[in-house]
Order: sequence, then C-alpha cells, then structure tokens
Amino acid sequence: MSAHESHPHPAAHSHGHGHGPAAPVSRHLRKVIAAVLIPFAAAVAVGLVVLWPGGAPPHKPSGVGFDQPTESARVVKVTEVNCADVHAEQQPQPPSPTGQPPAGGADKGKPCQQTTIEVTTGQHKGRTFQTVVTPDALRHYTTGQEVVVAYSPKAPKELQYSVSDVDRSLPMWLLAAIFAFAVVIVGRLRGVLALVALAASFVVLTLFILPAILQGSNPLVVAVVGGSAIMLIALYLCHGLTARTSVAVLGTLASLLLIGLLGSVFIGWALLTGNTDDTTGLVHGLYPDIEIRGLLLAGIIIGSLGVLDDVTVTQTAAVWELKEADPSAGWRKLYGAAMRIGRDHIASVVNTLVLAYAGAALPLLLLFSIAQSSVGTVASSEVVAEEIVRTLVGSIGLVAAVPLTTLLAALVVSADRKEPSAPASGDTGTGQGAGACATVGAGATVSAGAGVSGGVPTSPTGGRQGRRGGRGKRRKQG
Repeated sequence: MSAHESHPHPAAHSHGHGHGPAAPVSRHLRKVIAAVLIPFAAAVAVGLVVLWPGGAPPHKPSGVGFDQPTESARVVKVTEVNCADVHAEQQPQPPSPTGQPPAGGADKGKPCQQTTIEVTTGQHKGRTFQTVVTPDALRHYTTGQEVVVAYSPKAPKELQYSVSDVDRSLPMWLLAAIFAFAVVIVGRLRGVLALVALAASFVVLTLFILPAILQGSNPLVVAVVGGSAIMLIALYLCHGLTARTSVAVLGTLASLLLIGLLGSVFIGWALLTGNTDDTTGLVHGLYPDIEIRGLLLAGIIIGSLGVLDDVTVTQTAAVWELKEADPSAGWRKLYGAAMRIGRDHIASVVNTLVLAYAGAALPLLLLFSIAQSSVGTVASSEVVAEEIVRTLVGSIGLVAAVPLTTLLAALVVSADRKEPSAPASGDTGTGQGAGACATVGAGATVSAGAGVSGGVPTSPTGGRQGRRGGRGKRRKQG
C-alpha cells in the first residue's frame, strides 16, 4: 500500500514534462488564443488561394546573364598552345602608381589552354566546341570535368555554346546530406521535423512567393502572406500545437508588421529604388510590371523571418520555464527575469544579423574601403544605403520582438487560472493527470504537500483529488 501511495506525485510530475517543458494551459485560455490565431491562419489561407500564381509566367529568353538556356557538358580534351597562335595574347598593363610590377606579370610567357568541350544534354547532345583559357584566368579545366554551358541560338554555330560555370552538384548534395545527418543525429525527432519545415519553406518560396511576384502581384503583400505561411508551418511543425507556440507566433507576427512598417517608411524616405545591381535590372527588364521597390521590402521581411522565429520561440520558452520553476511568480517578475535573458539574446542576434549582411556584401565593402570618398558619402550611396536600411530595419524588428514576445508570454502564463475539479466529477485518470500536472504548478503548497506527507491513498475510480482536498482541510483545522 505504501508503494502505491508514494507513486501518484512523481507520476504527475513526470506527466508535466513528458510532452514538453510547458504545462498545458486552461481550456479558456486556449479558446482565447484560438480566437486570435484561427482568423489569422484563415486569412493566410485565403491569401494563398487568391494570390496563387500557378507557375512563373512564360517569356522568351533574352540570352543575357542568367536568362540563358543551359545544358550540361564535359571537358574531353585539354592541350597547351601558344597564346599568340590562338589570338589570346595578354594585353600589356601600365605600371602601378607605387612602382610595383603590373598584375599578371608572373603569368607572362606561359602557354594558354585550349579546351575541347562536349555537350551531354539537350538537342545538340554530342556537339563539341573549343574554348581558350589564358594563364591569368581564375578558372582552369581538367579532362573529364563536368561543366555548365550556356546556349545562344542567335549566335553563329561555332559560338552558340560557351562555358558559364562548373558543375558542382556533387559537393553541394554531399554538404546537404552532411547537414541533414547532423541535424537528425543531434535533434532526433525535432531535427527531422525541422528538415520537413525547411523543405516546406522552400516549397512556399519557389511555388508561391517567387512566381506570384513574377506574375505582377504586390511583392509586399506576397511576402507577408508567404512569410506568414512559412511561419505557421515551421513553428507549429517543429514545436507542436501548443499555447506556447501560439504566443511565439503572435510575437513573430507583431514584429513582422513593425518591420514592414519601418521598411516602407525608410525605403520611401531615403528614395531607394531597389535597382542597384545587374540582376535586379535584368529582372525588371524581363518583367517590367514588377515593383522593384516592393521587392526590396519583401526581401527585408523574408530575410528577417528566420531570425525572428528563433527570438520569439526562445523568449516564450524562457517565460514558460521560469513559471514552471516558480509557480507563484506574477507577470512582472516573469517579465523581468525573462528580459534579463532576452538582453543577452538581443546582443548576439543583432551582431549575427549585421555580420551576415556584411559577409554577403564583403566584395562591395572592399571596393568602398579603397575609394577616395568620405564615409558619409559612401554610406549615403544607394547601393550601401540599401544594405544599411535592410540591416537596421531588420535589427529593430528583432530588438522589438524580445520585449513584445516576453510581455505577451508573461501575461498569458500569469492569466492562466485553472479551476479545481469537483470531488464527484468522475474524471478518468487521464484527465485528472493533466489537471494535477497544472495544479501542482499553481498551488504546490497545500495539495502537493498533502499528497507526499500525508500518504493519501488513491482510489481506482479517480477520487484522489477529493480525498487530498479533505485531508488538507483536516490539517488546517488541526
């Protein structure tokens, strides 16, 4: 009998952590959260249906840049030839102002490579062509190497194919496999769910966001709808359909709205056009109906979404864990404690975001570092100002996400008040276990103490709650 009596309290405790670190919230609070999130999810679904593009619009390839048909090819022969014989002599370069020898001087006199390449896919499979590689070229070829060739149908036959890139499919797929393996080994089921969410994000991006923008839909609206869909799929798939996840969703949504508002204001105020590179110009030339400025704002929103998810989930989890550790804490105490965690998070996340953008724009920063211009002139140029606005607007949204989500989570957890079950309710053991898991957290002094010290027997019909309450009353009277 004593062994049976000592079992209920540990069982209730293990139930509270068996499905995750957060105890289930009351039915009333779940209804309140659902009343907010269900209309939002419905609006996202309606937006997906209304804006669904049905694929990218067809267009006639221009043959410029990335807008060229490509095929696979293989290097079948590499021979060394005299550069003069193939009319590939290097142009003489003037000496540098510092008196240093001109760049490429060490390559002078070296032979060129004449490479024979065979097309292995497409309508001209088996056709061969030759290309010459000079000694100062950054890329050289070896026999058997796989390459990617671009096809220009309007060019003369001998010039229709040209090497555009090397085939790096094998290292890319191998790296992806190593990444997936590491995620699954460390994250286990959560890692598998994270990979599924990542795949779903790519599906939304490639089948909805990109084609819808190409079809001429407003890039900002498309980014908000598509980003919200990615957020809902990723968060609920990775963290479950819980109140804690719902709070993280609400915090992420509020921060995204702030980022969209700030981005719209400062992109317009700074007179940014979004057309700062050849790729953007090519897209605008092929699809004149695309709003390039809206495309810039959409990129800011989507780029901030992934880091926002991390911030909001972490802060919500911190509040739930603090409540589990101290069930008597009010929302003010929870908010203060979680914000101490959040301040460290802000410092690391903002630094991460800034360094990510700086790393992506490193060649551009190198060019400006040697430019004969002041820092203010460089920073106010459109190509740099665009990156500054992108970084700072995203960082402001991330900073704001910490107090917003923390406050929302503290209010939700503190407002959760579970009503005790009636003694004659006849609840089954499963329902009572869930209730006890939350009640032990909310009123640990009397009921938990009575259950452990008093050795209350548990009846097979689930009358444990009533007996524990009665024993507690008798102790008070005594």
